[in-house]
Amino acid sequence: MTPHLSISELQHIRLWHVAHRAEHPLEYHLWDSVLTLWMMGWIGWLPTWTLDVPWASPLCLLCMMTPNLYVGWRARAHAAQRLKCDWLPR
Repeated sequence: MTPHLSISELQHIRLWHVAHRAEHPLEYHLWDSVLTLWMMGWIGWLPTWTLDVPWASPLCLLCMMTPNLYVGWRARAHAAQRLKCDWLPR
């Protein structure tokens, strides 16, 4: 499991993707999707609890973990020299 990303690290990654959008459009849109899933996970908790839909709780949790999972996957790929990630926070 990857360590928890802080808001400043998420902001750093987001700013890098915005600055390099023209050179890396796929990466930009992929990070946008990761942030969208993350937000959906956080927002989904209240309706899941209020509407008593317990099967949606694991989906919300998975969505909330998406940025950490994605950055962890990219960091491992970078360390194995399969991908180059200039935006890694560490």
